[in-house]
Amino acid sequence: MRALSIAATGMEAQQLNVEVISNNIANLSTTGFKSSRAEFQDLLYQNMRSVGSASSDTGTILPSGLQVGLGVRPAATYRINTQGNLSVTNNPLDLAINGLGYFQVQLPDGTTGFSRAGSMQLNSTGQLVTADGYTVLPSITVPATATSVTVNASGQVVAAISGQTAQQTLGQLQLANFVNPAGLDAIGNNLYRETTASGTPTTGNPQSTNFGSLVQGSLESSNVDVVSEVTNLITAQRAYEMNSKVINTADQMLNSANQLKS
Repeated sequence: MRALSIAATGMEAQQLNVEVISNNIANLSTTGFKSSRAEFQDLLYQNMRSVGSASSDTGTILPSGLQVGLGVRPAATYRINTQGNLSVTNNPLDLAINGLGYFQVQLPDGTTGFSRAGSMQLNSTGQLVTADGYTVLPSITVPATATSVTVNASGQVVAAISGQTAQQTLGQLQLANFVNPAGLDAIGNNLYRETTASGTPTTGNPQSTNFGSLVQGSLESSNVDVVSEVTNLITAQRAYEMNSKVINTADQMLNSANQLKS
């Protein structure tokens, strides 16, 4: 009976759906987190009467066929790159991107990672780094004599130096953008890698064309919508239960067939 295997694929699909939703809810407080949604595709169909085939020798054709679907399968987890709310922290090294773009980070293997999390810190040499100690690119070094650091909306970093009247320019932060941000590979720790699906990054200064602006003293919150996620969770649970009910019904039908007596 096809219903058993079809409903089984439905239960597996909804299990994955719940896992994606639970990951979204778990990252409700993760800085710069982008929620995902599970997408599904129907499986191949078994053609018992092909639509458009001849139904007689006189040339008549079938206006509709007879097909039986074989279930569902997960197709993708699509990342939703909407803007998260900006929360004020008043920490001068916290930077939020208001708009498009990603911070560039040098990973331990020498490659470049990309992140929306702007909770920056200084290492022992004064370099601007992430919470994991990865250098932010382009590299910015803050002198030990600096009394304050200012990052404007266009990414220019300046510092007030003890004993100096004029502020010192430390460098220029740049953002990276992609044709298809959903194609980035999430590698954990709020980091992404470029892929052939995302395309190569285009870099530019914040506030320029196709790039957002920087907001100092703020962080971008997760874009997870709790109400939507809980609603989706209930829907997924009901769909799982319905597929389970199909399996129970198919089992009862098979049991009835086994009990038939000639």
